[in-house]
Amino acid sequence: MSALFNFQSLLTVVLLLICTCAYIRSIVPSILDRNKSGFLGTFWKCARIGERKSPYVAFSCLFMAFSILFCS
Repeated sequence: MSALFNFQSLLTVVLLLICTCAYIRSIVPSILDRNKSGFLGTFWKCARIGERKSPYVAFSCLFMAFSILFCS
């Protein structure tokens, strides 16, 4: 089944995208900073969400990990 039709999988993919973009921007910021518009701007926006909302993103990651490990 595609991740678009399963809500839990969609949330997992979105959280992984946010965390990955924030990590890449912390290591090599020039990659994401030069592409702030267009399709690649989505990755820059995900990195900004990961940086600014990091306690909420971290809690969401922990919650998703718990639900995947123990509730599936």
